[in-house]
Amino acid sequence: MKNKMLFILAVFTGIVLVPNSVLATQGHGGIEGVYAHQLAHVFFIISMAGLIYWLKQRGLVRENGWQLIRLSAFFFVLWNLDAFFVHALDDQFKIIHVQRVGSWFVRITDIDHRRMIEGLYYLAKLDHLFCVPAIIFLYLGLKQLLADQDADVTRQERS
Repeated sequence: MKNKMLFILAVFTGIVLVPNSVLATQGHGGIEGVYAHQLAHVFFIISMAGLIYWLKQRGLVRENGWQLIRLSAFFFVLWNLDAFFVHALDDQFKIIHVQRVGSWFVRITDIDHRRMIEGLYYLAKLDHLFCVPAIIFLYLGLKQLLADQDADVTRQERS
């Protein structure tokens, strides 16, 4: 059993450390896939905006954990708006053309060579600047809610 696990671990490590190709983006399989994907972004935006509203209406934002979760939802809204914009430029309107010019370099060109659109596209592709904080705030918020619950249980046991 131990040898089998070591073999699986070795194969997995080899696949991770020596990949044939690394694809960091997902293809959407034709324009229909893009529309479905864009619709998912819209649904996510509406869901997170609804969560922000619901937290405010219920008065839960007075608690630290819920404040962090509300901040997470706000960053998820920003991330989805950003991703929606990038997908529209990339896949729907076909305004942007990205060409690999080296191992570490790409050339971004607008069909009309408008520098502003190219720069905006470049900045929008940095969507991790919204997504990573959203995930971190969600984690911290859930962690705070768990700590608050544990503190409440401890207080009740002492009473």
